[in-house]
Amino acid sequence: MSDPVFFVQAARPTLAEVASLTGAELPASADPQMEITGISPLESAGEGDLAYMDNPRYADALSATRASACLVSRRFAARVPAGCVALVVPEPYRAFAKVLTLMYPAAARPGSQFGADGVSPGAYVHPQARLETGVIVDPGASIGPGAEIGSGTVISSNAVVGPGVRIGRNCSIGPGVVVQHALIGNRVILHAGAKIGQDGFGFAMGAEGHYKVPQIGRVIIQDDVEIGANTTVDRGASRDTVIGEGTKIDNLVQIGHNVVIGRHCVIVSQVGIAGSATLEDFVVLGGQVGVVGHVRIGMGAQIAASSNVATDVPPGVKWGGSPAKPMRAWLRELMTLKDLAARRGDAGER
Repeated sequence: MSDPVFFVQAARPTLAEVASLTGAELPASADPQMEITGISPLESAGEGDLAYMDNPRYADALSATRASACLVSRRFAARVPAGCVALVVPEPYRAFAKVLTLMYPAAARPGSQFGADGVSPGAYVHPQARLETGVIVDPGASIGPGAEIGSGTVISSNAVVGPGVRIGRNCSIGPGVVVQHALIGNRVILHAGAKIGQDGFGFAMGAEGHYKVPQIGRVIIQDDVEIGANTTVDRGASRDTVIGEGTKIDNLVQIGHNVVIGRHCVIVSQVGIAGSATLEDFVVLGGQVGVVGHVRIGMGAQIAASSNVATDVPPGVKWGGSPAKPMRAWLRELMTLKDLAARRGDAGER
């Protein structure tokens, strides 16, 4: 039995087309009509393949590559071997992503898991739901009353779209996703198992027990947001949970009620953001960062992995540690502890 090919190549661009797409400088000696027939890493690339390099760690692999062309920064262009066309660009990885999208568009946005068009048999669409022309609904999906879904959107198998939910155009709602009490913009991707709009964790705690506080807000997800597999976004309590335009959220992230996340933020796997925290635009949270409730992280701030944010963070800074603090102060503390441990040596072991 042959191995399955999950992503079929949709285009074979010429060097001229690659240069036009990426803004790369095409050497005078290169044949602009040479076709790129594949994509491969530097070390395994062969004739017809395009590779890229933007990390000094792979300089030796670049020098030995047998790729026909390589997207590379000017800094490493001289390391490109004879027989490989150096396509000089400011950001090789970004340029490589553009070519990948051209050649393998199905890998950029999840499609129907059933290979279907329109509403499949076995899907459950309420008569009061409104679907524009071109919506795809896979078997087992459920769309509730009053839901509205824009053209080009794919609702995968076993996804649930709750009553009154609105989903924009050209979105991808993955297998097993649940969306309720939410308004979703255009070109949003929700990967398999994501849960959007369930109760926030709200209880009035006391000696007589913990009384559940009804959560009556919504989730607002703006255009071009991508949310990873098994990530959860709680709806607001009395105001909305908001995720801003262009923000990218990894797998296994928990976002609590009333959280406001700005535009073009990056949130890495296993982050937990407690209720009513605010992230301004372009914030980056490394893996396993914890953010306590009601704090504000300023525009462009970056938080190192495994840190705990317990206070407001100024704009544009880099913080780390638990509790998080300016990077230099955190590193100074780590070095001090390291020095103390070294001084004690074996005497410190019991």
